Amino acid sequence: MLYPIKFHPILKEKIWGGGKLKTILNKPTETENVGESWEISTVGDDISIVCNGEFTGKTLNDLIKEYKDKLLGKKVYKEFGNQFPLLIKFIDAKEDLSVQLHPDDELAKKRHNSFGKTEMWYVVQADPEAKLIVGFNKDTTKEEYEDFLEKGEITKLLNFESISKGDSYFIKAGRIHAIGGGSLIAEIQQTSDITYRVYDWDRKDSEGNERELHTDLALDALDYNADKTFKLKYSKDKNKINNLISGTYFTTSVIEIENSFERNYKDLDSFKILMCVEGSGTINTQEYSLPVSFGETVLIPAAIENVFIESTSQGIKLLEVYI
Repeated sequence: MLYPIKFHPILKEKIWGGGKLKTILNKPTETENVGESWEISTVGDDISIVCNGEFTGKTLNDLIKEYKDKLLGKKVYKEFGNQFPLLIKFIDAKEDLSVQLHPDDELAKKRHNSFGKTEMWYVVQADPEAKLIVGFNKDTTKEEYEDFLEKGEITKLLNFESISKGDSYFIKAGRIHAIGGGSLIAEIQQTSDITYRVYDWDRKDSEGNERELHTDLALDALDYNADKTFKLKYSKDKNKINNLISGTYFTTSVIEIENSFERNYKDLDSFKILMCVEGSGTINTQEYSLPVSFGETVLIPAAIENVFIESTSQGIKLLEVYI
């Protein structure tokens, strides 16, 4: 019997990581520089392992091979086979991440035999001065970009965005970006770990080494246009599905629940992911009940057509993701 599934988080120490994944999202770590919690993954050797119910100890790959379209959905399984198509993360940036971008599907396939990476961010928590870098602040050219990069003045071309809890951004492949220090982010992305790092704030690791840059690879992958459509506008009605974005790679909505909410998935041919970004509650199916808390992520198999979500007295806010 398929049921709502939780996985052990895969925690990643980063030079820019902090302590919020532990102190705010209650992730099981004793170190103070954990930058990422991979919630659902089949990327490389980082394969999610189930931590609830009868599937405990099985990997996500095991479940996909056994249940196929019943887990993923018919159209998803037909397109992606045994590869889970999304990578789901929480990111804690104590310091600024590198300025970077990701190639699109065509370029990533050609260079790396990989999917490209289009992604989105939802701000779970932000310190008062926290910012993101999203795109250029004006249309530029390859030549101008190279000139500013060579002079160490690339930040003069970048668009800085002040952020608050609940803000959301769409980062298409090719768009230059960086998560700024003081940001706690939920990230939804294509299954890919291909990143072109172009500037790292002249930062050095504990051994005095600078991290590798991918200057040449980035040149043909960059979108040099100053497109301002990246910040997502959405309704904030309670007990309703508030769509953030519907696209080729994923559809994401915010569902803020007071008391209870029934969600019917009968007409949706896809798995569903529910990320708890505030509060707590219980996700119920006809045969299974699963508590979910702030910072936890749940995979709802495609075969489950209906869930009934109950909130605690403090309410619950979920990001709902599917293809």
